[in-house]
Amino acid sequence: MIARQAGVRSTWLACGLLAGVMLGMAAQAAQPLAPSGDVQAFLQQVQKAARSLDYAGVYVYQQGHTLQSSRLVHLVDGTGERERLEILDGMPRECLRQNSVEQCLLPERKLVVIQPARSDHFPGLLLGNAQAITAHYDWRTSSHTYRVAGRECSVSELKARDRLRYSYRICTDVETHLLLKSQTLDPAGHLVDQVAFSSIRVGADVQPAALTTHWDTRNWQLVTESSAPTDLQAQGWRFTLPPGFQPVAELSRQIGPAHAVDQLVVSDGLAAISIFIETFDPKRDQNIRQGDLRQGAANIHRMRLASYWLTAVGEAPAQTIRDLARAVQYVPQAAR
Repeated sequence: MIARQAGVRSTWLACGLLAGVMLGMAAQAAQPLAPSGDVQAFLQQVQKAARSLDYAGVYVYQQGHTLQSSRLVHLVDGTGERERLEILDGMPRECLRQNSVEQCLLPERKLVVIQPARSDHFPGLLLGNAQAITAHYDWRTSSHTYRVAGRECSVSELKARDRLRYSYRICTDVETHLLLKSQTLDPAGHLVDQVAFSSIRVGADVQPAALTTHWDTRNWQLVTESSAPTDLQAQGWRFTLPPGFQPVAELSRQIGPAHAVDQLVVSDGLAAISIFIETFDPKRDQNIRQGDLRQGAANIHRMRLASYWLTAVGEAPAQTIRDLARAVQYVPQAAR
């Protein structure tokens, strides 16, 4: 869920860390596996809650020793989905979404970036077809309930059946099915990262005025990042995908006046991996390091292939990202 990055996640201190331990203890009391049809309906219910409910609150993303808090407001009205996401730590950043388009405000640069909206951030959960999930994850439910941000939630675990992907431990609101907390676990069962609401309001208490930014952007620079569907195979690119991962999108993205990037997005329904392809520029790219990088649950592998830069990034184990990138082939037009 990079993405869920997004991409692209407050202060827990003693109480927050204890909360993580308690959620882990609750998951250890998991019941036998639930029927596969039930998990599909359950995940779709959780996804529907994230997209159709009105809610506002602060959530905290914890990655190692790093904590980042964000304020999220989500409303659904006659115009569709509207959302405001404000990063509360570090440099001020804010994104305002209207359905599939968002404006991201960067106050320190007095810059507004208009771009296609991402749908993979918390509390969203699904990234593709839920039917494929049952082939690669076991769903374990717990008879225990737990409290997150003052609300009762049910604990369950989506445990990966192989080492190609992470497992997820989640807590969903008993009343509304909204995802309140999610933990990412590596193949050894160790906590990679976690995100949870520290406060939340649901329903009529959420007012449209909460969607309004306090920044005056009238004299700020405006940059539009556009994207269009593309056919990477027709361009000569060949990909070998990990089992369970299917293409979700093939896009050509225009980032700035003279910088185009092609992107392949693949997903197994819960995890997403992107491969970015861009022409190698010796002046711009000569100091970029090849190899592996890691940021929380997201692993990155960069490499040169012919006259291109390949960057594979996603919330999956490093070996999965590395193998996917190294299996990419490029067959130039002339050779074909």
